[in-house]
This record gives sequence, C-alpha cells and structure tokens, in this order.
Amino acid sequence: MQKGTLYIVSTPIGNLEDITLRAIRILREVGLIAAEDTRRTRILLNAYQIDTPLTSLHDRNELKKGVHLIARLNEGIDMAYVSDAGTPGISDPGYIFVKQAIAQSIKVVPVPGPVAAVAALNVSGIPMDSFVFFAFLPSRRGKRRQLLESIKEETKTMVFYESPNRLVAALKDIGEILGDRQIAVSRELTKIYEETLRGTVSEVSESLRRRKIKGEITLVISGAAMDRTGLSAEEIRAKFQEARKDPESSTRDIVDALSEKMDMPKKEIYRQVLDFINEDSGE
Repeated sequence: MQKGTLYIVSTPIGNLEDITLRAIRILREVGLIAAEDTRRTRILLNAYQIDTPLTSLHDRNELKKGVHLIARLNEGIDMAYVSDAGTPGISDPGYIFVKQAIAQSIKVVPVPGPVAAVAALNVSGIPMDSFVFFAFLPSRRGKRRQLLESIKEETKTMVFYESPNRLVAALKDIGEILGDRQIAVSRELTKIYEETLRGTVSEVSESLRRRKIKGEITLVISGAAMDRTGLSAEEIRAKFQEARKDPESSTRDIVDALSEKMDMPKKEIYRQVLDFINEDSGE
C-alpha cells in the first residue's frame, strides 16, 4: 500500500488573503487536516469554502496524537498540518509530528507561506542579509537578561517574538545590555491595526511608554557592530570614490576588490556603498 503524504501548510498570520493558491488546493484535496486550533482553522476554511475533515494536533497532544495520525498516513491518507497562523514549527507545534513522519519514511512536503519573523524583517529597515531567530524572549527577567548577555556580541540581525505585556520591560533590558541599537517593533502584522515603530531602543521605548500595547509583537534588533579593519565610513567612501574613477569598473567589481583588500565581507562593503550612492543621488 502506498503511504500518504504529509503537507506542512503555512497559513495567514492575520489577513486571510495572504494564503497561496497552492495552499487552498492542498487543503481541499487532502483527506484530513490536523490543526493546532480547530476553531481558528475553521474560520480560514469557511472563508475559502473548504470542507475537508478537521482534527486537533497541538503542543499538549502532539506526541500521542501524532502516533495515531501517522497510522492514518501509513494507510495511504494524504494529510495537511496547519498551526494557528503562519508556518508550523516556527514557535508553534509541528516539529515532533514531522519527526514522527520522517521516521516512518512518510513523504513530508512544505507548502510555504507567511512567517511573522520574515514579514517583520522585510519592513524593519535593518539589514536582513544575515539574521538569527530566537523565538520568544524568556518571560522571567533573570533568564531574559541572561540570554541577552549571551548574545550581545552577535553581529547578525536578531529577531524575537514578545508578549505585549512584557514589551516595555524587555526593551529596558535590551537597552541596558545590548545598548541603544537600531530596533523595529512590529505589531499586528497584516491586520487592521498593523504598526511598525523604528528607531533606537530608547526612542522606541519612549514612544511606547504611555501607550497600552496590544497585539502580537515581533522585535528586529540590529547586530553588534563589526570592526574588522579600523577604517571609518569616510575612509571606505574615499576608497570607493577613488576606485569609481575607472570607467571600466562596475560597482560589483569595486566591491569585490575592496572586500579582498580590506578583508571585509562583500555584503558589508556593498551595504555601505549603497548608502554612499543614495546620499550622492539625494535619496
């Protein structure tokens, strides 16, 4: 007997229009949908007139219920798994179920879609060529500060989820331990009251101080500054402008040459070069 396929289906994080045509088709065609919260998923299914049978699979029953669902997959039933919103397994259940399926040689297929962390990065204005995702900050202050201490030298952009009730306290700890870095706080992404606040930690903290904060929060924080050459931005600009005098050299050629000469990552040089070009053009 041919085994069924398990589809890991991403669903909207807010706006129900943010679902792919493929996701709609898969949800209609499979024999069963397993969902973190059947009530939340039913709203989505009703919006697209999908009447596929629905069952629950959440963090409290994933291990035990997963065994039963794997048996159904082994019987040849195709199945989809969805979390409350976004992509399963990203700070949501799904990892254990996928591991169980893989152990049984069941085909697991991703159906990509929204992820709050990526959506927040897209609008943050903070470099996203290299980033690290930490999920939720610890709720207890001591553990939160301990984590922040352990990552204060991290040079990649950092992304966290946070509760609105803990946001102000978390920003205070971030400012004290990581410093007054650039940060973007996104709230209620893709929903009616979507909002992104950008600035330094102190600036964003001040703007939130007298507000009652609601909704799901995603934090994007700039990484620690790298100092590989000791060159200032002005010195790098001068080297770029000098190299630019050669009409045969493209921007990419110049970036490659400067990267090799100064032992700096190409992406880091390119980011600064773009800033120079934008400034010179008046943008």
